[in-house]
Amino acid sequence: MANRPVFVPMKNSEVPGVKVIDVEFQWFPGMATSQKKKSIKSLHEAVRKLGISPVLEVSSKSEEEIGVSLSAFNLMIETANKKYKFSVESAFQASKVFERGGPYADLLNKSSKEAKRDIRLKESGNLTGFNFFGKEFPIKPVTFFYDWLYVHSLNQNQAMAKKVLYFSGFSDIEFNPKKSLNCQARSLALYISLVSAGALEDALSTQDRFFEIAYQSENDKGSTSFQASLL
Repeated sequence: MANRPVFVPMKNSEVPGVKVIDVEFQWFPGMATSQKKKSIKSLHEAVRKLGISPVLEVSSKSEEEIGVSLSAFNLMIETANKKYKFSVESAFQASKVFERGGPYADLLNKSSKEAKRDIRLKESGNLTGFNFFGKEFPIKPVTFFYDWLYVHSLNQNQAMAKKVLYFSGFSDIEFNPKKSLNCQARSLALYISLVSAGALEDALSTQDRFFEIAYQSENDKGSTSFQASLL
């Protein structure tokens, strides 16, 4: 057996947020895609028994084309001046600032896999923040920059965004909260909650507003101020 989170967007609520539900299900070991898909099916069956349906797997292992497209490895973001376009994953990795280096902007020109595996990300010390085209982001709340980046990107891809509004929950079979902090399935659930609350446009107006709106349902928001808006 295994345990994985499923992310449920808070809909029909004035306060946007994401409910995290830990689900126990049968795990099928092995690296093969077929094994991953068996685990996904088992997870979704367990979630349905909890009354949450439909659920979308958001990863390259998804049975749904839209789930594959919404993976941070595949979802693209474009700068406001239309000069640059790159994946959410590459942008996230390229924006990391460490004690002894970064941001490594050249990773924007790398594929998602290449960017994530760049050795400098492991040899530059502790993560201290993010810098995206000169705009600075803190490391707390821990999912802030990743959420902000993903939500902005999805908002630029309205054709895909409209297809996921009816889903009740989202999973990412590769995400293990014991090993990682950020999850594309959570960021997608947050996007839908912002849309449902009619707060998306306001949240995307500045980084400060995104923080104030997207995290108001959480108890520990921290005390941080942010600079500027997207590019």
